[in-house]
Amino acid sequence: MEDLKQKANEIVENAQNSIKDIFEYIDEITEYNQKKVLDAFYNNKIGEEHFYTVTGYGHDDMGREALDKVFADTFKTESAIVRPHFVSGSHTIACALFGVLRHGDRLVSIAGEPYDTMQQIIGSRQNCDDFDTSLMGHGVKYSEIPLKNGLDVDYENIEKYLLPDTKMVLIQRSRGYSLRKPLSIADIEKIIKIVKNKNPEICCFVDNCYGEFIEKQEPTEVGADLIAGSLIKNPGGGIVEAGGYIEGKKKYVDMAARRLTAPGIGAEGGAMHNQTRIMLQGFFMAPSITSNAHKGAILAAKVFEDMGFTTFPSSRTKRTDIIQTIQFNNEKEQQAFCAMVQRYSPVESYLTPIPDTVPGYDCNLLMAGGSFIEGSTIELSADGPTREPWAIYMQGGLSYFHVKIALKGIVEEILRLNSKNMNN
Repeated sequence: MEDLKQKANEIVENAQNSIKDIFEYIDEITEYNQKKVLDAFYNNKIGEEHFYTVTGYGHDDMGREALDKVFADTFKTESAIVRPHFVSGSHTIACALFGVLRHGDRLVSIAGEPYDTMQQIIGSRQNCDDFDTSLMGHGVKYSEIPLKNGLDVDYENIEKYLLPDTKMVLIQRSRGYSLRKPLSIADIEKIIKIVKNKNPEICCFVDNCYGEFIEKQEPTEVGADLIAGSLIKNPGGGIVEAGGYIEGKKKYVDMAARRLTAPGIGAEGGAMHNQTRIMLQGFFMAPSITSNAHKGAILAAKVFEDMGFTTFPSSRTKRTDIIQTIQFNNEKEQQAFCAMVQRYSPVESYLTPIPDTVPGYDCNLLMAGGSFIEGSTIELSADGPTREPWAIYMQGGLSYFHVKIALKGIVEEILRLNSKNMNN
């Protein structure tokens, strides 16, 4: 056992020593993004008076208005709505889609099939449980552009899918439970230019979940009309308890806001339940916290590459989100990885994750992560469908050193498992 522990330590330490140059590059991005956030706080004169909250209808809440402006200024766009009332990233995205799209409009997914919960919202999933309440159930038409080789956006064929009734394109930045490449800001900019060249009136919407502060720009800085994300991921800095954000051109943000609340209310109502201060503080912390997760993902990629596993992306690939995919050889290795993520969690480390059903998915999922905030994926966590190719999607890490310590335990357990298999 001691030999396996020592070998695991050596694997992780050697991996870290070989990627120090990448960490320097991440530090440069982090400093740049921290300055953007700091400038937004300065320009909007954030003061203690913005931390107070109003009750009831939430009218004339100056803190809520300042919070929206800080997000919009940081992401260089016209308008934002940042609220604790969004129950998840999927709910936030649904408000954006249902807010803008109408009966007879067409939505086109640029990067192939969206992830499972998005298929439920759209209504494209076979035997969709809630088809009547989905976009398609409301008369919205839907198309998706197949990926090239299952990995890449088919740029050459985007225009032919943009029919006269196309109102919006969906650009999913991260990959969901697939092995396709996540979309960089440069990729998103290229897609938007193709779409706008065909029809400038098409709304380019980006699902920005997991991508905030990984690059120096956000999608709204390269032409996206609307973006959305979750506050229990990157932009919440690991301390925001719930909520999401929608940003972009004012006309689209207003339409989404009216879907969240009601026509005639929009972004003008909604008590913040004493969450404004923590949302501002979390956003201020977000570039640094996201950097820790970014570095942890790269270390995980290098560690498992050195052990002979397939990783997506590789440790030397420039990133656009915090998700690290590791492909295992079998279900036992997949389960061992998740068991050790749970073991090295600060909360509920005594539990063992087992595969189970999750609403919105058509197979059992294995989910690990003892987080301070339920479902927070800016905290170290890992999950994946229990089916071939036995991939695990690791994300988060409020502390880089927490990720590093966990990786040592994970590697030791994988080595032990494989040693037993060889002896048998």
